[in-house]
Amino acid sequence: MPPLLALPFPAIDPVAVAIGPLAIKWYALAYIVGLVGGWFYAKRLAASPSLWGAVRRPSAADIDDLIVWVALGVVLGGRVGYVLFYNLSAYLANPSEILAIWRGGMSFHGGFLGAVLALVLFARARGLNPYAMLDLAAVVVPIGLFFGRIANFVNGELWGRPAPEFPYAVVFPNGGPVPRHPSQLYEAATEGAILFVVMAFAARRVGFRRPGLLGGLFVLGYAIARTACEFFREPDPQLGFLFGSEGSVLGGGITMGMLLCLPMAVVGLVFIVRALRGSTRPLPRRGEDPAGSGASSGASSA
Repeated sequence: MPPLLALPFPAIDPVAVAIGPLAIKWYALAYIVGLVGGWFYAKRLAASPSLWGAVRRPSAADIDDLIVWVALGVVLGGRVGYVLFYNLSAYLANPSEILAIWRGGMSFHGGFLGAVLALVLFARARGLNPYAMLDLAAVVVPIGLFFGRIANFVNGELWGRPAPEFPYAVVFPNGGPVPRHPSQLYEAATEGAILFVVMAFAARRVGFRRPGLLGGLFVLGYAIARTACEFFREPDPQLGFLFGSEGSVLGGGITMGMLLCLPMAVVGLVFIVRALRGSTRPLPRRGEDPAGSGASSGASSA
């Protein structure tokens, strides 16, 4: 029987859709919805010339192709990041498990780096401004973050720290009998919903005319939101607290998530400063349309 102040975990089938032997889980569906939602929103933003000014904007065909690049970057980067940052010793002992993505194990920070690399390579291949492409991705990424964290809650994974006196604590199936913070929902609200509103407002106010500004704002905003949520999230069992411990003078100890957010915050601030100084928006080359036609060919503006 759960404690008096705890909420029972909702009995949600982890399989969202099952057709014969084919089963689509909520986590996979979250990836699909995030990518499709981001693709639709990115096309709308790219179709608005007033948001881009003198910066070359991607065409509709560019956005279609970009989704494939980003999806590969997120999946490969997320897996490599999890292996390197969170469970390296276990995978070194059993290397074949590295390819077993269907068994779980993805890192946002790794997926973020993979997506950034894919965006930069794509932008250079199509003659687009890499900073502007990062900005475009930054505006739509919170959609995927929101649905991804909701899927984490549905799966009963990445639960929060013990909170026996918190009135909305949840007893997770694999989290023991103690009620815990539903930290997945905290992350869905902050990294997803709130950051989406902030980025959408910023995109409408400043557009993509200062390449790197929106990307820097997103990276800084995510680092702040994730660090705050880490104080409520149970650290990965194979790592625990890197410094301090729960209830220590460090405010509950320092986790790997917090540590990885520190360089993100620094990079975000650097991007913002560079964008405000105009150093990320080079002058158009001779013969290049400064207004941007949306074509995917032409000299690189990176």
